[in-house]
Amino acid sequence: MDFNVKKLASDAGVFFSRAMQFTEEKLGQAEKTELDAHFENLLARADCTKNWTEKILRQTEVLLQPNPSARVEEFLYEKLDRKVPSRVTNGELLAQYMTEAANDFGPGTPYGKTLIKVGETQRRLGAAERDFIHSASINFLTPLRNFLEGDWRTISKERRILQNRRLDLDACKARLKKAKAAEAKAACEGDAVPDFQETRPRNYVLSASASALWSDEVEKAEHELRLTQTEFDRQAEVTRLLLEGISSTHVNHLRCLHEFVESQTNYYAQCYQYMLDLQKQLGSSKGEIFSGTFVGNAESTSPPAATSPPAVAAATLPAVPTIPVVPTIVGVPNTVAESVLNPNEVKPPASGTRKARVLYDYEAADSTELALLADEMITVYSLPGMDPDWLIGERGNQKGKVPVTYLELLS
Repeated sequence: MDFNVKKLASDAGVFFSRAMQFTEEKLGQAEKTELDAHFENLLARADCTKNWTEKILRQTEVLLQPNPSARVEEFLYEKLDRKVPSRVTNGELLAQYMTEAANDFGPGTPYGKTLIKVGETQRRLGAAERDFIHSASINFLTPLRNFLEGDWRTISKERRILQNRRLDLDACKARLKKAKAAEAKAACEGDAVPDFQETRPRNYVLSASASALWSDEVEKAEHELRLTQTEFDRQAEVTRLLLEGISSTHVNHLRCLHEFVESQTNYYAQCYQYMLDLQKQLGSSKGEIFSGTFVGNAESTSPPAATSPPAVAAATLPAVPTIPVVPTIVGVPNTVAESVLNPNEVKPPASGTRKARVLYDYEAADSTELALLADEMITVYSLPGMDPDWLIGERGNQKGKVPVTYLELLS
């Protein structure tokens, strides 16, 4: 193999010199060139930025993809520079199962209809989740990852070079100090009066030659010190400029953070709207579904004369406090039911009123309905002949019909 032996020996000598200087500094046997306070603050700020960026990046990845196996698979595809295959979200998979179940149970049955409605909403939720993950990955994760794999690697490389330049500088300072000490010692020995009674004044000659030798060594050490000082100053300036660029990195990450929050807000707003629409759909058909279920159970178990509707409802539903509703006889006109159309003229029953907490805001469709605000408390009761999905609500002097699905009935 063809290689430069002289260069290899020189590199080995430099490495050995740095190792010796580093070891002596750790043992407190050598002086160390200290950086200024501003430079040290820049280094500490850069390290802090790197550490917290890594933590935020990792935890955001966990938030967007809780499955660790899926994260490892995405990491491998990224390292292999291959496109990550499209993965079905949990909501979309649930929607698929609900749709298949509805087809087996019968899409025309109440349960099948509800499964289809809920499945469609879950599919929309899954699609919204996919869009949110894609947006967060591009606008937030990618800039953080680019900083760690790009700018931070450059800063780390220049910091290592600066550390080597500092070790070279301190090693040159140590050599110059030793050379000057040896030169001074040789000069003192050369100033001594030689003993000319000896046949050969050997000590005098050796001291003179040693003094000249150490003078040459001092000049060489001073030259090396000037070179290493220049290289150290140049590298310190390059590293300082890179560290000061951390401020622009913070500004860029701040912009990305705003975009992440905006995409997350849109995602949760979409989810809320989808679920609110689903709740309205289910609430509008809830009374019809359950009334049909109760009538079917009553007809299949016993004749109407043997089992009354309240008894069937008591046997079917869990034992929870309910608002008494006076049943309406089919075919007989109900004057009270007609009066429900104007809730302001009806009187609350002597018993059967309850408190309810409003779950969502509700805008009244007409003058017979009562507008609601989320988390407020109202008094509710039912009247004979009313739609089971509606109650009469009172708030102070205001009164009107309110939907049951927007309320949490309290005992």
